[in-house]
Amino acid sequence: MFLGMDVGTGGTRAVLVDEKGQLAGSASSEHEPFRTPHPGWAEQDPEDWWRAAQRAIREVLASGARVDAVGLTGQMHGAVMLDKDGKVLRPALIWCDVRTGPQCDWLHKVIGRERLIELTANPALPNFTLTKLLWVKEHEPEIFARIAHILCPKDYVRYRLTGTYAMDVQEASGTLLLDVAHRRWSKEVAKIAGIPESWLPELFESPEICANISDEAAQLTGLKAGTPVAAGAGDQGAGAVGMGILQPGSVSATIGTSGVVFAATAAPTRDPLGRLHTFCHAVPGRWHVMGVTQAAGLSLRWLRETLAPDQTYDDLTSAAARIPAGSDGLLWTPYLLGERTPHLDPTATAAFVGITATTTRAHFTRAVLEGVAYSLKDTFTLFSELGIPVKGVRLGGGGARGPLWREIQANIYGYACERLTAEEGGAFGAALMAGVGAGHWPDLEAACAAGITVAETIQPKPAAVQRYAEGYAGYRRVYPALKGIHG
Repeated sequence: MFLGMDVGTGGTRAVLVDEKGQLAGSASSEHEPFRTPHPGWAEQDPEDWWRAAQRAIREVLASGARVDAVGLTGQMHGAVMLDKDGKVLRPALIWCDVRTGPQCDWLHKVIGRERLIELTANPALPNFTLTKLLWVKEHEPEIFARIAHILCPKDYVRYRLTGTYAMDVQEASGTLLLDVAHRRWSKEVAKIAGIPESWLPELFESPEICANISDEAAQLTGLKAGTPVAAGAGDQGAGAVGMGILQPGSVSATIGTSGVVFAATAAPTRDPLGRLHTFCHAVPGRWHVMGVTQAAGLSLRWLRETLAPDQTYDDLTSAAARIPAGSDGLLWTPYLLGERTPHLDPTATAAFVGITATTTRAHFTRAVLEGVAYSLKDTFTLFSELGIPVKGVRLGGGGARGPLWREIQANIYGYACERLTAEEGGAFGAALMAGVGAGHWPDLEAACAAGITVAETIQPKPAAVQRYAEGYAGYRRVYPALKGIHG
């Protein structure tokens, strides 16, 4: 058995995967809601992650399973700050904390935006770990002066499990401190930012064994002391492994609260304008690019809570299925939380455009489903501009669960889309990495071949593809128009 753990925003999930790559058990424990002391702030207590991890592990091991290796994944970009004794200095600033705009501007000024992309393959964004550290340096210098170690959320849980400070290169790509092309810390960026290299944990490839369960953690969790722990990956890298997105040309489109289009590449492919993230892949020797829609599934949730609190999601989508492709001209731009790809604009706002006297609630629902897919289509457009191959698309998250949204995505993207028999998420991918690290599978390709099967392929329909091509052209004109109105 191999244990995969996902330290998410809302909770920690633990899964067991057997020697055939099949799910053998799972358990979850919720986190306390993250705190927002001020608008745009988002903080969590790392000790709460550790509490939830212990509970989830104990519950999943209640069947008496013997775990041969552990892998971890979790929310990316968080800043966990520890002192010389490994004690947490302050609540962690997590991925959705966007207070650090001034720190991003400072990095672009002192390093240069283009130079920063050369060094780290990414521009400075408020989500990234380094910008959070710089905010603490400026606003809480007494805390900054005591920092001895910095980690991301799942790596803090690993520290509590093993006593080891470690991080994988995929996760480290989201800190803005990694030389992504060479898979090592960037000495230049760290020096300019005033981050001592001694603070940075040792780097590993995702399937590598980097630590072992400590005696103390064994007593608290029920895991056996000495059990090997693989480095793992951030949630997007581990989720891609769990969907088999390993080879160049393989692409996933995952709709959760946010939406991500993820493509594996053979070499680091930088977007000179920084509209896409370029990270090390969880697969050794490979990279990935991804575009992010901030409010993907969130758009549908917002619609339901605001306009149809008495309806289920199935009720809404059933009605929307009776509306023709293109929603009779109604468009939705899903910028409820600003937007990352391709606009890099935290001030962007959402809008319905094209409302008439005949517009119904079903039109609004279908327009939201289509607008989210149009937003993700923006990433496919960038892939085409940058020469990133797309051989097919695997759908994940909530966007893969309903037939209407699957059909809309296939027709808007213009590619055959696959739905997996079971999509178990990042924890499943982390467990497969643990199995590779333990030597059960020779590599991640073999692990995925054992554990992943395709349930359905959705082919795009030419008439709908043409209708959506027209709709997408209109969608692309909405953002500049709104920008002109709202500044």
